[in-house]
Amino acid sequence: MKRYDAVIIGGGHNGLVTAGYLQRAGLDVVVVEKNPWVGGAATSRELTPGVAYSNCSYVCSLFRPEIMRDLELPRHGLQIVAYEGGAVMTREGGYLASYRDHDRHRREFARYSARDAEAYERYARDVTRQCRLIQPFLLRTAPDPFSFKPRDLSEMLFLARKFGEFSPSQLAETLRFWTMSISDFLDEYFETEVIKAYLALSGIIGTALGPMSPGTAYVLLHHYMGEVDGSVGAWGYARGGMGAVTQALAASFRAAGGTILTESEVSQVLVRNGKAEGVVLANGDEVHGNRVISNADVKRTFLKLVEEKELPDDFVHRVKHFKMRGSSGKVNIALDGLPEFPALPAGSSCIKGDLHFTDTVERIERAYDDWKAGRWSADPFLDAMIPTTLDPTMAEPGKHFMSCFVQYCPPKVEGRDWTDADRDGFAESVISQIAEYSPGFRDRILHMEVRTPRELEAEVGLTEGNIFQGELTFDQLLFNRPVPGYAQYRSPIRDLYICGSSTHPGGGVMGAPGYNAAAEILRDLGKSRHHMSPAHDIL
Repeated sequence: MKRYDAVIIGGGHNGLVTAGYLQRAGLDVVVVEKNPWVGGAATSRELTPGVAYSNCSYVCSLFRPEIMRDLELPRHGLQIVAYEGGAVMTREGGYLASYRDHDRHRREFARYSARDAEAYERYARDVTRQCRLIQPFLLRTAPDPFSFKPRDLSEMLFLARKFGEFSPSQLAETLRFWTMSISDFLDEYFETEVIKAYLALSGIIGTALGPMSPGTAYVLLHHYMGEVDGSVGAWGYARGGMGAVTQALAASFRAAGGTILTESEVSQVLVRNGKAEGVVLANGDEVHGNRVISNADVKRTFLKLVEEKELPDDFVHRVKHFKMRGSSGKVNIALDGLPEFPALPAGSSCIKGDLHFTDTVERIERAYDDWKAGRWSADPFLDAMIPTTLDPTMAEPGKHFMSCFVQYCPPKVEGRDWTDADRDGFAESVISQIAEYSPGFRDRILHMEVRTPRELEAEVGLTEGNIFQGELTFDQLLFNRPVPGYAQYRSPIRDLYICGSSTHPGGGVMGAPGYNAAAEILRDLGKSRHHMSPAHDIL
C-alpha cells in the first residue's frame, strides 16, 4: 500500500496552502476531502441554472499576497476584482455611502457631521497603527512565552521590539484597544449613529459578541488589514466566486505533483505508539502517511478524529473549553434582475459593494440579544453583496447573485437542534428586511440557498457553524490559540499537526495558518527557508 510523506485532512484553503508548500518542498502529499469538491468554506457552486453562488465565504482581502506569489495562483486562474465601497441604508430613507478612496470617504462623513469627518482622520490613523503592529505576526509562528528555547526567546524579543516602537501613551491605548468594545472605541471618535453603526460592523462579523461586548474592537483589525493588488484595506470579489481561490490552490498543488482524494471523509486518525500513521476513511479504507496534518477545527480534530486515550487529560480539557459559539448564517439568492434600492442615487456605484440595513449600534446589540436568548435575530444584521455587478461570469445576462451574510444565528434554537421550519423562518427574516428597502425584491427571487449553523457544520465541518474555527477573543489569540503549549501547529501526538483557522492567527480566507503550519513541518524535517519562499525571509 502506498505511503505518503504527508496526509492532509480537509481540502479547505488552509489545508491546500499547507499541501502546496509541502509538495513544492519535495514531499509526496495527499489531501483527503469528504465532499465531491474541494474548497471547504471557500467554494463556488451552481445550485440553480445560470447562477453560481459563493456558498460560504464571499469576499477576498485577507489572503496573504506572499502566498499568492509563492504558489503562483494568478497563473492558475485567480483574479481579484476590487470594489469601490458600499452603503448603509437608513430607516428614514437616507444612506451613508462608503468608498475605498480615503478623501471621498471623509467627504461622505462630512455630509452628516463635520466633526466626524475630522475625527475620521484620527480614527484611520489609530486603526492603521494597530494593523501595522499585527501584520508582521501573521506569517510568524506565535512564540511560547514559557519556553526557553532560543527560537521562542528570539520571537519574544521580536514581539517586545514591536511594542517598543510605541510611546508609553500609544502602548496604553493599544492595551485598551485590544480589550474594549467596538462601541466604546467608536464613541471616542464619532457622534453620528449611522457612522458608528457602519464602522461597528467590522467588529462583530463572525463573532458571538455584540458591539457592546469587550474585545470586539480587536476583531475590527481582521477586516482592515487585508489588501487587493497592493491597496491596503481594500476588498474584492474573486472572479468566478470564492471557489476560484481554492480551485487555484488545488491546481497549483496538482501541478506540483500532489494528489487530492475527494469523497473521502476521514473517520479516525491512525495513531500507533503515540505517532500519527495515517487516517481511516468512513468507508473503512486507510490512507497511510509519515505525518498527518488536520485542516479541521481543533474540536473536530481532537474530540472526534482522535481517541481520547491518546491525549493528555489537561489537553482534552482545554480543547473542550475552546470557545466556538457559532453566530452566523448565510443566504444566497438568485435574482432575475438587479434589485432597486430607492435610498441610493440613480447609477450609484455603492450597489457594487457591501450593502447594510442596520443603521444604529443599538439595533445591532438588539440583534445580539436574540442570539443570547437562543433565537435568530428578528431584525438581523446583513452584509449583503451582489458580486455579479462586477463579475458577469457568475450569472447569465440579466440574472444576478446576491450574497447575504447574516448575524445573529445560534448553533441551537432555544437549546434544541435546528429544524427545516426554523431554517425557513430564519430565511424569511432576511428576505423581509431586504424587502423593506427594495420594493419588488421578493418578485425577483428565482432560488435561495439557506445555511444555518446546522448546514455549516454538516456540509463544511465548522463546529457550531463558527466561520473562524473559534472565537477571536483576546484569550484565544497568539500563544493561546488553540491551546497554551500547543500553539505552534503541533499536537501531543507525534507527527500530528493542525493547520486550520483554530490556530494562529485565526480565521478568514487568509492562508496564514496553513503557511505557518507548513513552515513548522519543514522546520521539523530540517528543510531550509528557501523551500518556502526565497522572496521573503520570515522563518
